[in-house]
Amino acid sequence: MHGTVSDRGVPIITLSIAGQEWAAIIDTGFNGDLELPEILRDELNPQYVGRVTSALAGAQTIEEDVYLADFPFDGNIIQARTTFVIGSEILIGTHLLREYRLEIDFVRRTVVLEKVMIG
Repeated sequence: MHGTVSDRGVPIITLSIAGQEWAAIIDTGFNGDLELPEILRDELNPQYVGRVTSALAGAQTIEEDVYLADFPFDGNIIQARTTFVIGSEILIGTHLLREYRLEIDFVRRTVVLEKVMIG
């Protein structure tokens, strides 16, 4: 998978979800799977699994509902733990990328995600 680094220095890849292209931010400070816009909830038919306490910047914490959702990623449908928020941004966390090598080249403004076969 290939992406770009935005003018603000944010690594972004494009995902196709529910017949629409979405910019997804790779958030290396987020150790979960996904944070998705509320408007995608009905498209993904998520299953509620419980509540989680999430740590945010500035030593803030919040309680959130967590769901399992079948999510299109890298040509496959994967099961990912997700939260839903008001807004239009998708955040991809490091747990979702645990089988990938991530290369961000800020000079060339490129992002490469490559699945790594272990074992």
